[in-house]
Amino acid sequence: MNAQPSVSVKVDYDVPATMRDGVVLRANVYRPDDGGAQSYPVLLTRLPYGKDLPLGSSSLDPAQAARRGYIVVVQDVRGTFASGGAWYPFKHEREDGLDSVAWAARLPGANGQVGMYGASYFGQTQWVAATAPELRAIAPTITWADAEETILRNGVLEWGLQASWQLQQGLGQIFRRYANDPQALGKAVYGMVSSYDSLPTQGYPSLPLNQFAPLLALDLNQPLADSIRARDTGDYDGLPHGPQDYDHIALPMLHTGGWYDIFLKGTIRNFNEMRQRGRADQYLVIGPWTHGVFSPLIGDLYFGMASSGALLDLQIDLMSLQLQFFDHTLKQRPSLFDRQPPVKYFVMGANIWKSAEAWPPAEATEQRWYLHSDGHANSATGDGALSETQPNTEPADHYVYDPLNPAPTVGGPTLMHAIYRAGPVDQAPVERRDDVLVFTTEPLERPLEVTGPVSVTLHVATDAPDTDFVARLVDVYPDGRAIPITDGVTRMRYRNGVQAPAEPLNANQAYMISIDLWATSVMFLPGHRIRLDVTSSSFPRWERNLNTGQSSATTTETRPARQTILHDSGRPSYVSLSVMPQ
Repeated sequence: MNAQPSVSVKVDYDVPATMRDGVVLRANVYRPDDGGAQSYPVLLTRLPYGKDLPLGSSSLDPAQAARRGYIVVVQDVRGTFASGGAWYPFKHEREDGLDSVAWAARLPGANGQVGMYGASYFGQTQWVAATAPELRAIAPTITWADAEETILRNGVLEWGLQASWQLQQGLGQIFRRYANDPQALGKAVYGMVSSYDSLPTQGYPSLPLNQFAPLLALDLNQPLADSIRARDTGDYDGLPHGPQDYDHIALPMLHTGGWYDIFLKGTIRNFNEMRQRGRADQYLVIGPWTHGVFSPLIGDLYFGMASSGALLDLQIDLMSLQLQFFDHTLKQRPSLFDRQPPVKYFVMGANIWKSAEAWPPAEATEQRWYLHSDGHANSATGDGALSETQPNTEPADHYVYDPLNPAPTVGGPTLMHAIYRAGPVDQAPVERRDDVLVFTTEPLERPLEVTGPVSVTLHVATDAPDTDFVARLVDVYPDGRAIPITDGVTRMRYRNGVQAPAEPLNANQAYMISIDLWATSVMFLPGHRIRLDVTSSSFPRWERNLNTGQSSATTTETRPARQTILHDSGRPSYVSLSVMPQ
């Protein structure tokens, strides 16, 4: 929120950049209008959502950045909007990114130093260009670490994300395809919009997934089909990009994520991988945000103005934070990063910001909370309990998971059709179901801060050859609201990893599994209760396991599965929390 200098800004629209194969990409270029009196570093962002549309200036206002002494380049990626070539997600971003960085460094008035910024897809366009010689720093926001993360969660297709995002990107391709045929364009747009509007009732439930009609009818199904094929075959080499090339990247980075962001795991991994390699100037900022929403009101909770990206810790807004980072790395000017600890994170519940030298904070220690019941933990009215006491002799819990009646997605770190609100949304509709096991502590007498990794270890059995298990950490308020904190899913076929599919399950044999709930920072306050929900679906966020052992890509056959969760002395089930000292 620094005062802006009195500098005029000049904008050149649709500036061409020719890629190595001759395709021309176009960008808007913002620069201080000083008559060429001096040279400036360049800030480049490359996105598929339209350089002239609101998302083009969502991460950083290019005019304001130009007023602060930068040339700012906002470029449409290949095959989108003003840029030439054919669109295929991620396929050309590495080569185009390297070429675009080199081109940007040579723009009139540029001093040869380039930084990159942007969120989600245009956070990833930074990573794939990060070996460019002219690139000096990047600031990826809410961005993954591996292509698999955009497709899968432990072997389960991110169906809510894939279906809605592919549809939205398909709309842009329709405009290009029928640009010279208004009648065909109108018909195609109407069909695509109708398909998107009906996703919750018709699109998401459709089977088989390879025959997803809205994309198939317009010959736009290939990226989705390729993603599903990679999952089913374990061959991820054919995807447009793999993991980040950490070993060959040595740039300063500002990593920004959210506790309710669908790519939180990747944001944290990117930071830690770079730190482990001794890369200097790595910073991590995590707020209570969802994907692309940095307001103080997230889901059902208001976290206070200090949580907002517009007034971060009552000190600075996210745009100014990024510009201070680039001042620090591209201009070597004094900035708050001269004294900023590497990690800054928001503690939900307490609603305060804290800092640390590493993630997770060194002071955090593992604490296990064990599942208990008399065999009737079904729903929030059942007898499921959670405590630090290890179980002795206890009956198992059972429920029936039916793919035709899956437990629904309510809140959480989602990115899908807008009707499914992301973030901390009350789980009451989910916890009323008999196919959801609910384990809850007594009201806490003292505050408990959980900051760091969260995981769940379960001993499970099923009568199906393959099935899924979902676990969710919940904060139960004194008034009964059940606010989700973090969750995860594991597909039994991929219990040894997505690269090593396991044999079909033996009916009713006990297996020990671990479900990664990623990470969080939350203060469970006195009077609140800690809760763990266990079920087998969160639909349509994650595709349904059909319980047959067959792929949902090619079949419509389903069957119910009788699920068992064991929690006795020989087979304890528990949630592992990273607890901070008080």
